[in-house]
Amino acid sequence: MEKILEKYERYSSAERRLASPDSELQGSWSMEYPKLTARIEVLQRNIRHYVGEDLDPLSLRELQNLEQQIDTALKRIRLRKNQLMHESISELQKKEKALHEQNYLLANKLKESEKTMAEQAQWEQQTQNSSALTLPQPPQPPPPPTLHSLTTGGTHLQARGDDDDDAHARPSPNALMPPWMLRHMNH
Repeated sequence: MEKILEKYERYSSAERRLASPDSELQGSWSMEYPKLTARIEVLQRNIRHYVGEDLDPLSLRELQNLEQQIDTALKRIRLRKNQLMHESISELQKKEKALHEQNYLLANKLKESEKTMAEQAQWEQQTQNSSALTLPQPPQPPPPPTLHSLTTGGTHLQARGDDDDDAHARPSPNALMPPWMLRHMNH
């Protein structure tokens, strides 16, 4: 129980200490407010002067001071702009160099692939030529059976022989069949 009471007294005393500065803080904030508003007004007036507004009430010395401040700011701005431009140019030069290298590699790959394709086409052509020479020719259909002699009604026909080069069958002089019929029989 004693521990609980001790804790209570500590927290209550700490609470009282926090509450008392609060009123002091409010007093300091109320004094701070006019200072802050005056500072805001000065900053807003300076901004208007920097953009070229409300310059009539300024004296020659104030105008020269304003001009010097603007010149200094302009120099810093230009310095930063130049720095960014140099960095950008440097980065672009690195990209250009990388692209040139990549272009060179791609050109080499293209040349190699063209060379490989030409070699492959040449090899295929040689293979086809050599296979045409070594492959056996497709078998020719067997010649139709030859009729050495045909007797029809006592008429003797003579068909082409194996060694005869004529395309038509030649009937014997006594043949009764026309030559066109003999051609169909032979084919």
